[in-house]
Amino acid sequence: MDAVLEALYDSDRKGGLGKSNPKINRWLGDIRKYFPTPVVQLMQKDALERLDLKQMLLEPELLETVVPDVHLVATLLTLNKAMPDHTRATARMVVKKVVEELEQKLYNPVRQAISGSLNRSLRNFRPKWNEINWNATIRANLKHYQEAYKTIIPERMIGYGRKGHELRHIIILQDQSGSMSTSVVYAGILACILASLRSVKTNMIAFDTNVADLSEYLNDPVDLLFATELGGGTDINKALTYAESIIQKPEETILVLISDLYEGGNKEELLQKVARLKHSGVQFLSLLALNDDGAPSYDREIAEKFAAMDIHAFACTPSAFPEVMEKAIKKK
Repeated sequence: MDAVLEALYDSDRKGGLGKSNPKINRWLGDIRKYFPTPVVQLMQKDALERLDLKQMLLEPELLETVVPDVHLVATLLTLNKAMPDHTRATARMVVKKVVEELEQKLYNPVRQAISGSLNRSLRNFRPKWNEINWNATIRANLKHYQEAYKTIIPERMIGYGRKGHELRHIIILQDQSGSMSTSVVYAGILACILASLRSVKTNMIAFDTNVADLSEYLNDPVDLLFATELGGGTDINKALTYAESIIQKPEETILVLISDLYEGGNKEELLQKVARLKHSGVQFLSLLALNDDGAPSYDREIAEKFAAMDIHAFACTPSAFPEVMEKAIKKK
């Protein structure tokens, strides 16, 4: 066990990992033997960063021995353009395994939060006379039956909701600069889950200094993730211009900007667009990150300008995302 740790964390000594495939393969096997999976994933991440072993992931034989996790998927997406054809199939299998595990974990919480909040929003507790749902009103007020009057005196009336409010339009606007790599993975998976729900319309837009609408890939999260291009600069202003062009009903639209807000484009125009979207009725959410990595570095000046518009930028974990969306649908 000591030799395994020294190979990574004391690599200047003789016997370090270097960049030899046989040594790395053996080391990957050893850490799985000595440590539990969460520790293995952490050590793999350290090896990639400390020893610059990303090039090794382009070899399918090595890739098959790695324990997959979100950080590995993010690294593979970063290497996507440099990946030879003989490695691509193995990389897709690794990504697919992680995607399926995360979908299984996140699908039900997202579905319950979105569907539940939409159903509740369709119930009208201040109905006009012709909107009263008498059956629901009677059931809800049976406990208020007055024996003396042989009647029910309702405490509250329940009406039929307006069907026009059923469909929400959710736009995920994902910064795909290098610092946002794990957020890209989670955002892609969550966008695909949202797209599978009939009660919402979903668009997934990725951007750096260019804008790519990836909504056509929402039926397959693996295809969607491989359609992203991690790295490059950031032009939030340009991305918002595109998002604004596809909004049809602002009051029914939730725009989720996932970015650390380090803007390389026009900051003044960016702030003007956000103010205009907000004024039009769009629910605007600013997530500084969507991962489990803790508080990110971010542009505090823009975050403060957002706060002045009552848009509070914050980092969000994937497990908290369903609750965030539920509150947005309720307009809380």
